[in-house]
Amino acid sequence: MQLLVAPITHSTTAPDEGVPIPPAVKRYLGLDDDPSWIVTTELNRFIWPGPDIRSAKDSDTPLYGAIPAKLFEQVKLQISAHAKQGQVAVSKRTE
Repeated sequence: MQLLVAPITHSTTAPDEGVPIPPAVKRYLGLDDDPSWIVTTELNRFIWPGPDIRSAKDSDTPLYGAIPAKLFEQVKLQISAHAKQGQVAVSKRTE
């Protein structure tokens, strides 16, 4: 099975290139307190399971948890808008 994953970054993105992750969601997922964005102009393609998938911190699973439906919808809408304009780069991560 192949997955498409939107990366998360600490680098500030333009409002139309990423969706900010609310602090409460970051806490729920066990992420750090620094501001972060889900990038919507690039995706990573992985084979599941595969060598690029690693366990989450202090866990035996790579799953951090689910993001709220409203946040997921924002991410999907931005990715879809970029894709329609040919502005989404997909990087194959599994060799």
